[in-house]
Amino acid sequence: MPRVVAGKCRGTILEAPKGEATRPTTDKVKEALFSSIQMHVPDSAFLDVFSGTGQMGIEALSRGAERAVLIDQASPSIRVIRKNLEKTHLEESARVLKMPFAEGLKLLGKEKESFDIIFMDPPYAMAAQYAGKASQLIGEYGLLRKDGLFIVESDANTSIQENVTNMTCIKSCKYGSTLITFFVE
Repeated sequence: MPRVVAGKCRGTILEAPKGEATRPTTDKVKEALFSSIQMHVPDSAFLDVFSGTGQMGIEALSRGAERAVLIDQASPSIRVIRKNLEKTHLEESARVLKMPFAEGLKLLGKEKESFDIIFMDPPYAMAAQYAGKASQLIGEYGLLRKDGLFIVESDANTSIQENVTNMTCIKSCKYGSTLITFFVE
């Protein structure tokens, strides 16, 4: 079961949808990721795409993010995200969107939303394709703020850099079978 690693909700055990439809980010990867972006999180706007359990947005809020938007299209995931937000008492700081990721990004763009950190953990088999589509929409709608980070989780054997053509890769970190890739505009 995923848990909140740090911040005001530290140690809270989060629920996950039953079955194998979601693959929550491991605590080890989550802790390493948030350690590397810790200076960007306080007072930030955080977007969690393919949210699954909501744990990444919840972790950001626990560590001081001002607000988080969590996107997922699966009904079981949306139910779990809402439960996890209630459990951590963070529902006031979060917005949950039940829709495909591209529709969610377009909606946020039309609403003139922007984010300091956009984290995306798509199904690994589609990571490169979805990262490319997301980066296109992020650029088209101005979703990433100046000095913001677009972060993609993928399988360690999948390079997504060539699909994210409108951004610059600043680093990639491998954690076992997981690769975290960081981009800036």
